[in-house]
Amino acid sequence: MEGKPRLHYFNGRGRMECIRWLLAAAGVEVRCGFIQIIFVLGSLSGTLMYGQHLPMVETHGMNLVETRAILRYIPAKYDLYGGNLKEQAWIHMYVEGLNDLSNMIMFLPLSLPEEEMNLAYILEKATTRFFPVCEKVSNQLLPYFLVCNWLSWADTQQPKIILMTEECKPSVLLGFPLLQKFKARSKSIETVKNTFKLERGMFLKNMTSTVAEY
Repeated sequence: MEGKPRLHYFNGRGRMECIRWLLAAAGVEVRCGFIQIIFVLGSLSGTLMYGQHLPMVETHGMNLVETRAILRYIPAKYDLYGGNLKEQAWIHMYVEGLNDLSNMIMFLPLSLPEEEMNLAYILEKATTRFFPVCEKVSNQLLPYFLVCNWLSWADTQQPKIILMTEECKPSVLLGFPLLQKFKARSKSIETVKNTFKLERGMFLKNMTSTVAEY
């Protein structure tokens, strides 16, 4: 029997967050090992395709690396990728667009104070570029989901970005009533509702593996 996938990443959200959301949506239980100090990464270098990149997911006899490759594998494996090429294209458009906003927020702590990429800039882009598109899409929803008649990758990406942005400004959705409804509907999805309970800095709470296993 195939064991639980094992996720390897640093003790934080970062690029593993979207992978973890997808696996949660698929109802897949995982094990997590986190890298606490940088030199420990050397013990994994022989299993990493390019010798240095994380995240890595051990699953189905493979060591999956490169975030986008992992994010294509999981939806295809667990039927979160639409039913045809047209639906897959729409899923990619939603995901890649929202990923731009996600990256802004994720790399904000690394930005210098004098750089353009500050919190005010990010919130302005969220409320004038990204969320208006999401609000329009939400108005055209299929009975429940964004792209197809079942849960897809797009339906996990949008609530994740909403939560990330709300952590920057809790009232950011005040002007977007349909996104508020989308968020509420997402909370009712059995396989992903627990992800809404996570708080910033608690990415590995209740995970079973520790750095000692390396």
